[in-house]
Amino acid sequence: MTAKTRSLVTGGLGFVGRHLVNALADRGDEVTAADVRATPDMRWRDDARLLQLDLRDADAVAAAVAGHDLVFHNASLVHTKQNRVRDVWDVNLGGTEHVLAACRAHGVRRLVYVSSASVVYEGRDIEGGDETLPYSHISQAPYADSKIAAEKLVLAASDAELATVSLRPHVIFGPGDVRLLPTILERARAGKLKFQVGSGKHLSDFTYIDNLVDALLAAGDRLTPDSPIAGQAYFITNGEPMGFWDFVKRVLAGLELPPIRGRVPYALAYSVAALAEAWDTLKGGTLHAEDGMSRFAIRYLCTHHYFSIEKAARDLDYAPAISIAEGIERTVAAIKADPEATKRYTMA
Repeated sequence: MTAKTRSLVTGGLGFVGRHLVNALADRGDEVTAADVRATPDMRWRDDARLLQLDLRDADAVAAAVAGHDLVFHNASLVHTKQNRVRDVWDVNLGGTEHVLAACRAHGVRRLVYVSSASVVYEGRDIEGGDETLPYSHISQAPYADSKIAAEKLVLAASDAELATVSLRPHVIFGPGDVRLLPTILERARAGKLKFQVGSGKHLSDFTYIDNLVDALLAAGDRLTPDSPIAGQAYFITNGEPMGFWDFVKRVLAGLELPPIRGRVPYALAYSVAALAEAWDTLKGGTLHAEDGMSRFAIRYLCTHHYFSIEKAARDLDYAPAISIAEGIERTVAAIKADPEATKRYTMA
């Protein structure tokens, strides 16, 4: 009888984390979901252990990692405003340093890192970009900067004792989303989403959550010190670039919410975002408030950024099983089934 894989997921209560924990448990892994927010009453399935974990605590990370065969390091602090910089770096880079050290100390042989496509973004168009793109040399936001440093560390650590791989998803969506759609829908329901930013002609990649989970499982299964994926990074998307606002309009239409009727020029939106960031910084900086009003977010909305998934198809046998159209249908159906869900996520 084959022993069960003992898998640890950091950020296990988040959007990606929950879906990944469910998939791992469903296939029979012994799963631990670790999250800084975890309390005993938040456990959602009997066959997955829930653990409170602050990645900034090296001893706690070491204790959490001990006894596992495979670590999915998914947790990060997403913050695209230019403030609270130390907090972001302490979690995203410092936490990754602690995870790597813990893996080595306890003989964990496989580490799958959840990175971001933003590590190559410099505020300019990316059309069909692949993994030969260099890391950004321009500071865009503490989130992107810290993810660059963390990914570099993870990939450089790959050796005969610890095999590592990094996946770079882009604009993840689906049922249970806690970042993208909750903010959009909150504004739409309040009648405040009347204008789009920019022309709407710029194309973006999107990644349906089940497709990302499939890629994560494939990476974990294939990862060994001598495998071709060890020490490599992979873009993971649906491979169907479309206008960001076209995506939003489809969701709004599916939920029968008021449509967007006008446009705000990039220059005006960027100026407003700069003022909003400055005011937020004066107040001390607000974490977990990704409302789209940051200079980084406005630049993202007004540039092309879509990527090739050929490398993932070749090495991970990755082929998105759920199209964007079907993904939107599933997401809309989930929201209709539980209309208060996105409101709860927004207030979390």
